[in-house]
Amino acid sequence: MTAFLLAAGLGTRLRPVTNTLPKCLVPIAGRPLLGWWLDLLAQHGVKKVLVNLHHLPVQVLEFVRGYRGPVSITTVLEPALLGSAGTLWANRAFVRDAEQFLILYADNLTSLDITALVRFNSERPAPLTVGLFQSANPSACGIATLDDRGIITAFVEKPEHPQGDLASAGVFVARQELFDSFEPEHPGPYDFGGDVMPRLIGRMNGVRIEGYLRDVGTLDSLALAEKEWQSAQR
Repeated sequence: MTAFLLAAGLGTRLRPVTNTLPKCLVPIAGRPLLGWWLDLLAQHGVKKVLVNLHHLPVQVLEFVRGYRGPVSITTVLEPALLGSAGTLWANRAFVRDAEQFLILYADNLTSLDITALVRFNSERPAPLTVGLFQSANPSACGIATLDDRGIITAFVEKPEHPQGDLASAGVFVARQELFDSFEPEHPGPYDFGGDVMPRLIGRMNGVRIEGYLRDVGTLDSLALAEKEWQSAQR
């Protein structure tokens, strides 16, 4: 299995921590977030991962050089941020031989069952399977509506008036057909949730993830993750 781990964000909501540290290296329980991600990928048999870089990239490169685990890491530097979908499109050759591949947002701390998510996409093939969770603050998330077959019939990024609370967890299993819904000439940063996923309505499916998940994009959520993580692993 091959994965994109999207890690190039500026981490503005985590300032001042991210003034001197890239968001993917923020420590939780004494280890960088990226380290926890690599452990999870290895646990579920992911062999190759592409990590995109932008903010303070030298620190990430130093971390990668010191990594001794089983996952092969490819890094790509974005001098200007491409957006989540822009990164996928620019690096689509990385997964050209993969029937299925993962798309993961690195600003989450999670123990999700990646194997179960991949199995769901194998049993119910779709260009994209979206891992979902029940959000306590749906206005801050991408909200999906499912029919009784698990097909996503609506998806709205950060809706002002949410019609539900099933939110994208930032974890996806994709197939090559996903790229048919991209707009290669899209101007400026190209967002996966805002620009691509609405084009997949009726052709992507969703399933609730199993395991712990917390977006560590704010100082408050980072503090909660620090308190919760050890018990969540057990």
